[in-house]
Amino acid sequence: MERLAVLEAEVKADADAQLARKEAALAKVREQRAEQQAERDELRARQARLHSRKKAPASDEDEDDDLARGGRGDELGDALALAKKAHGVKQELARTPKAGEKSWIKSGVASMVLGPIGWLYAGSLREAVPASAAWVALMLLASKILPMVLLMPVLMVALPLSAIAGVVYALQYNRAGGRQRLFDKDKDGDKPKKRLPGGS
Repeated sequence: MERLAVLEAEVKADADAQLARKEAALAKVREQRAEQQAERDELRARQARLHSRKKAPASDEDEDDDLARGGRGDELGDALALAKKAHGVKQELARTPKAGEKSWIKSGVASMVLGPIGWLYAGSLREAVPASAAWVALMLLASKILPMVLLMPVLMVALPLSAIAGVVYALQYNRAGGRQRLFDKDKDGDKPKKRLPGGS
């Protein structure tokens, strides 16, 4: 009977301890929920205050100041200029070449397949001939030294750039009616010669 009484006391103590732990856990959960609810209420109050404030409309003077500082006015002008250029290029690419003009498709494909050798179709000979010679020499040298596996990544970058240059050459040819240089345009050889005051 004494052992049974001791066992019952131990079981009751364990049950009381478990009950105390459950109550402590429930109290902790209630505190966390109360904190979360308080945070939500505070956030809602902040949002309500922000929505209640109305922004004052910008005055004409502020807009003039922005334009004077080169803000939205410059950005809008740049965007319009870029859109005009894109529209002009789109129209130029859409129209079929007339007699005496160069096809940008042929120029691009030739420059993609042959590299700078394709520039000879519409590009400036001052640039296309040396670039073609350098390209042939580089390809011959690289094919003897490098395997094709290592050469392919270089071609994957170089050939699309060459095709873009070929397309630009053809577009410049059609605009100016002749071969135009793409690189080193600011040199003295490309600038129109100034006439002397005598008219000669």
